[in-house]
Amino acid sequence: MGREFVEIFDEWVHTYDASVGGEDPEYASVFENYEEILGAVAKKAVSPVVEFGTGTGNLTAELLEQGYKVVGIEPNAAMRKASGEKFPELGILDGDFLDFELPQHPKSFTSSYAFHHLTDQEKERAIKLYASILPSGGKIVFADTVFESEEAKLGRIVYEEGEGHANLVEDLKREHYTTVPVMEAIFRENGFDVEFTRMNDYVFLMDATKR
Repeated sequence: MGREFVEIFDEWVHTYDASVGGEDPEYASVFENYEEILGAVAKKAVSPVVEFGTGTGNLTAELLEQGYKVVGIEPNAAMRKASGEKFPELGILDGDFLDFELPQHPKSFTSSYAFHHLTDQEKERAIKLYASILPSGGKIVFADTVFESEEAKLGRIVYEEGEGHANLVEDLKREHYTTVPVMEAIFRENGFDVEFTRMNDYVFLMDATKR
């Protein structure tokens, strides 16, 4: 369920905002246009919203700025504390993409830079679960690293190896990064129309609407 990656954030919580802000040159291309990406997710969402992987609360802030009712779900205790300190009135719940409780019925599920913690099989289970919860017209709006093809993914790994970005290469090999065709099939098979918008060399905005 992606929980095997939770401990990574015990340390990253202290430098996460600096990383997404472009201060880590190794990950600069991954987080290029970060604010625009979060804004795009927020603008596509529909209230009430469930946000998976609140992290330090950056997407949460965008969602609240839109005036949405937000339920935040975060599996890492350190990250829950960080986002909870920013938004003490919100109440960030312990949970993940597949194991969560809902205090209200959502009209959209959102996430940024987190869905890749799930295998493709787990991603399919998650989308099927959300389809069972959302009403017609409900939304899944995720921004995440997704590749156009397996060949594109391998090509990116080779490129980053050439740049000497050892940590990023390890990340690309370790995590469950998927492809646009795989995600498109999962969404459509579970009753969603979906659009993919490239946001940078790594990230696609996935905007899925339940039929």
